[in-house]
Amino acid sequence: MPGSPQSRTGRPPVQRAAKRPAAPVPPHDNPVLRLHHRLRRAWDRPLTAYYLISGAGALITVLGLIMVYSASQITALQLSLPGSYFFRKQFLAALIGAGLLVAAMKMPVKLHRALAYPILAGAVCLMILVQVPGIGVAVNGNQNWIALGGSFQIQPSEFGKLALVLWGADLLARKQDKKLLTQWKHMLVPLVPAAFMLLGLIMIGGDMGTAIILTAILFGLLWLAGAPTRLFAGVLSVAVLLGFVLIKTSPNRMARLNCLGATDPGPGDACWQAVHGIYALASGGLFGSGLGASVEKWGQLPEAHTDFIFAVTGEELGLAGTLSVLALFAALGYAGIRVAGRTEDPFVRYAAGGVTTWITAQAVINIGAVLGLLPIAGVPLPLFSYGGSALLPTMFAIGLLIAFARDEPGARAALALRQPRFGRKRGARGPVAKRSPRSWNTMRRRASKARSSGER
Repeated sequence: MPGSPQSRTGRPPVQRAAKRPAAPVPPHDNPVLRLHHRLRRAWDRPLTAYYLISGAGALITVLGLIMVYSASQITALQLSLPGSYFFRKQFLAALIGAGLLVAAMKMPVKLHRALAYPILAGAVCLMILVQVPGIGVAVNGNQNWIALGGSFQIQPSEFGKLALVLWGADLLARKQDKKLLTQWKHMLVPLVPAAFMLLGLIMIGGDMGTAIILTAILFGLLWLAGAPTRLFAGVLSVAVLLGFVLIKTSPNRMARLNCLGATDPGPGDACWQAVHGIYALASGGLFGSGLGASVEKWGQLPEAHTDFIFAVTGEELGLAGTLSVLALFAALGYAGIRVAGRTEDPFVRYAAGGVTTWITAQAVINIGAVLGLLPIAGVPLPLFSYGGSALLPTMFAIGLLIAFARDEPGARAALALRQPRFGRKRGARGPVAKRSPRSWNTMRRRASKARSSGER
C-alpha cells in the first residue's frame, strides 16, 4: 500500500507493545519494611493487649520480689530479724494478690459494677478508723495505717484508689447511658465531691503522695468522660491551689521540694535520701554491680526496699535493668490504653482508663522522685516495691484489665479456637463423639468470621 512503511522483506513492520514500567518493589523484599509489617501485624492482633497485661504484670511482680529480697536483707538484719523477713511477707502478699487477680479475671462486668459501692463504703469506713486513737498507727509521720496484730498492718488509702476507679466508672457509665454527661453538673456531681471526701480523709493523716495519685485518677476519669477544657482547667486550678497551700504550710514538704536537683545532702543532711538515690543509680553503670551487690542499701539509702527500690535496681542491674522496668510499665500502660480505646462498654472504658492512669501516674511519680526530677512523694512503685497494702489492690486492678482485654470480640473469638483442644475427651463413643467434629467446625467458622485478619 502506498505511503505505508515497508520492511526489507516487503511485509509491514510488526507493531511492538510499549515497554511496561518497572513494577515497584513490594515492601516484603525490604528486610526493614518486612520486619515493620510483621511487628505491626503482631501489634494489631486481638490478643496483644491480653498478653501484654498478663506478661508485663507477672514480670514486674516477679522482678519486684527478687529486688525486695535483695534490697531488704540489710534492713532486716539491722532490726535483728531474719534476712528473708520482708521477702516472706511480700511473697505471702503476692500469693493473696494472685488469688485476687484470678478472681477479678473470672468475674463478669456486672459483678465488678456491683462491687463498686461496697468497696467504696469499706474504704471510707477504714479511712475513718485510721484516725481513731488506739486503732490508727503512724508510720514516718503519717497517720494512715491500721494494725492487724503482730507485724501486719494495712493502709486503707491504697484501697481507696481501687474504690474511686470502680465507683467512678460505674457512676459515669450510668450517666452516659442516660445521656447526662453533656451537662457539667452531672459530670462533676457527685464524682468530684466524693473524690474530695477521700482526699480529705487521706490528707488528715498527712499522706500527700497518695492524695496526688487519687487526684490523677479523678482527672483521668473526667478526661475520659469528655470534660470541657474550661471545666477541666477549673478543677485543675483548684487542685493546684490546694496543693500549693498544703506544701507551703508544711516544712517537711517544703524541704522535699527544695531537694529537686540536689547533688549533695546539704545542711543538716536534708537531701540525704534524694542524693544517695542518685549515687546508687550513678554507680550502677550499664549492667550494674550484680544482684545483691548494692552498697547503698547498707544503711546509706533510707527506704531501700520500699520507695527507693528503683535506685537499688539501678545499682545492681544497671541501666539495662532500669530500662527493662520502664519498658514493662510502658507496655502495661499501652495495653491499658488500647483496652480502653477499643471497647464499646462505657464502664469498661472508664475502669480501664482509671486503672491505667493510676498505675502509670504512680510509677512516674516514684521513678521521677528517684531520678531527682520530682519531689519525694513517698509512694511505692506499683507491683515492685515492698508493701502488701499497695500490692493487693494493684493486682486486683491488673486482673480487671486482663478480664477487659479477654472480653474484646476478637479476643473472645481467638480464645474460643483454643478451648476444644483441651476440652474434647479421647475415646468418646456414641452420638456425642459423632457430633463433636461438626460442632467444632461450626465454632471454627464462626470464630474465623469474628476474628481480625491479623490473627492466626
